[in-house]
Amino acid sequence: MDSLESKIKSNYGEKLRVRVCGICITEEGLLMVHHTALGKGGSLWAPPGGGMEYGESAHEALKREFIEETHLEIEVERFLFVHEYLDPPLHGIELFFEVRITGGKLKKGTDPEMEANAQIITQVEFRSFEEIQQLPKAHLHYVIQNMSSFESLLSRTGYMKNK
Repeated sequence: MDSLESKIKSNYGEKLRVRVCGICITEEGLLMVHHTALGKGGSLWAPPGGGMEYGESAHEALKREFIEETHLEIEVERFLFVHEYLDPPLHGIELFFEVRITGGKLKKGTDPEMEANAQIITQVEFRSFEEIQQLPKAHLHYVIQNMSSFESLLSRTGYMKNK
């Protein structure tokens, strides 16, 4: 059980996880994290975020995840929407928040649940709307796939699930 996919399944698979995700939009674009071995074709661009830990508030979890993945400090501005992510073996209830950068310097971080030689984060960067539209749709997180603008992403409310 040493392949990257096996490690992902072992750490995250076949259990329901509560995740927090941050929508961070600046003049540079939408902040996105690229993961290998996730998504269709082993490539997934998604907003920063991750699983909540026992006893941790959603805001605390999101601040921790941003530091781990991007080295950026944030303030949570407002709750946006809930997304149910189901892409076997992964299943998560994702709470999306609008966030604002307050400090730090953008740098590729790590996923502490994965071993040092099995990291799945390959890039962190701001992407313009046009750059995101050029990526294969299957390589984008479900909430990003069908957005018509950054404003449409920020105006979403309620509950969604991938189809």
